[in-house]
Amino acid sequence: MHAFAALLDALIYTRSRNAKLKLIGDYLRDTPDPDRGWAMAALTGGLDLPGVKPAVIRALIESRVDPVLFRMSRDYVGDTAETVALLWPTPDHPPADATPLSVSGVVDALAHLSRSDAPAALAAMLDRLDAEERFALLKMATGGLRVGVSARLAKQALADAFGLDVEAVEEVWHGLEPPYPTLFAWAEGSGTQPTAADVPVFRPFMLAHPLDDLRVDLTDYAAEWKWDGIRVQIVHVPNAEGGETRLYSRTGDDVTRAFPDVAAAFATHGVVDGELMVKGDFQGGEAASFNALQQRLGRKVVSAKMLAESPAFVRLYDILFDGDEDLRALPWIERRARLESFVGRLDPDRFDLSQLVDASDFTALEGIRAGARDAAIEGMMLKRRDSPYVAGRRTGLWYKWKRDPLTADCVMMYAQRGNGRRSSWYSDYTFGCWSEDGELLPVGKAYQGITDQEIAQLDRFVRQHTLNRFGPVREVEKTLVLEIAFDSIHESKRHKSGVAMRFPRIARIRTDKPAAEADTLAALTKLIT
Repeated sequence: MHAFAALLDALIYTRSRNAKLKLIGDYLRDTPDPDRGWAMAALTGGLDLPGVKPAVIRALIESRVDPVLFRMSRDYVGDTAETVALLWPTPDHPPADATPLSVSGVVDALAHLSRSDAPAALAAMLDRLDAEERFALLKMATGGLRVGVSARLAKQALADAFGLDVEAVEEVWHGLEPPYPTLFAWAEGSGTQPTAADVPVFRPFMLAHPLDDLRVDLTDYAAEWKWDGIRVQIVHVPNAEGGETRLYSRTGDDVTRAFPDVAAAFATHGVVDGELMVKGDFQGGEAASFNALQQRLGRKVVSAKMLAESPAFVRLYDILFDGDEDLRALPWIERRARLESFVGRLDPDRFDLSQLVDASDFTALEGIRAGARDAAIEGMMLKRRDSPYVAGRRTGLWYKWKRDPLTADCVMMYAQRGNGRRSSWYSDYTFGCWSEDGELLPVGKAYQGITDQEIAQLDRFVRQHTLNRFGPVREVEKTLVLEIAFDSIHESKRHKSGVAMRFPRIARIRTDKPAAEADTLAALTKLIT
């Protein structure tokens, strides 16, 4: 456990990507099975210990230290695991079992305990560890490492450490179970390469660069709409039981259980890439806004009522496999023709084809894009006609050209400290607009879009203009206007204002504008699509 704790501690304080790759690689080479496999599961979000929840950890620490002290410390530190690791009292008598804990020992113990038995077992482990190890244990147990390492970076580190192709690792990753003994056997040369045969595994998505100010030649690039849902990969493989279908998100998460209607309708051997949405009008078949899709995201069980009221469908972008044939090396224009043929074999109520945008030149395309503000359109994609389907972002192949954001002038109402390196700053802001009755009602919350210097400026404002405190939240004087950029706005029954912004971020601080001149809810509701 000590080596894993040291790894996490080093990763937190390391900014360099190459340095992080080396840290993880050195750990994987030096650590035996199964500890390194469970460590990889923790780093990539594949570790699930259902008996340990944040509420359990809070109850444990509040039974050992003053609850007020814990809450004040948590408010300042900004991270529960770090706060508990530092505050956890050293027992008066050392535990009888002084054997060092291993990562695999922790996982084995916590994975097989009931929720009622897990708290005592976790407390006993914390009593045996130092602060650095307690932090690692709590982060691992709750599945939220937040050490500046993505799943992709961890896999890249593994590939680099053992001289593997990271795409080959990604190809089989979701067909393997932690602690990945066959993967490490292959990496060290003592076993054969795992394959994806007969398993509906995830293949890495091809991604796009922002277009920014670039102009492209439409003889080289095709344009199509960028739809506002969630990007999914659908995989179906035949087997003795009639076949298996899985849906994967862009990060490789299996989302099949949230969309059983789509999975049940896809029974054609192949792998496709598309945008998952729900139908706003089932009879008309039009895509609803992202707000409608959110009602189904993250659900482990979807009710019959929700399946009927918010039927899901996928608008297809690309095809990776047609049967057993791998099409990824083909140019986009050939894959497009294969996709058009493939979609004809699918249920038209659940699958359709993302249409191309016809324009004589780039200037004409700019005009088409500027006039599009459909609820389900996020912008455009520009795809090089001869591009293969390659994992990740490759310069010059695909570009995303999002529609220009909407903006509104809103008044800051509340502020809260951030997390991680922002834990000492009031960097999360709730803002509102004026109702017809002159009441300021919250319309959103944002923490992105501004520089560290601007955060420091807003932090000073919050501290100097606080009206009330509600735990970690401060209410401030309603005098500061923030220009908020957002992608779209939708009706919301969950908010008193009746509206919710999609992807709000702070565009600028409007010290030049009086709060009384900020936007009204009536103006915002006119932007609802």
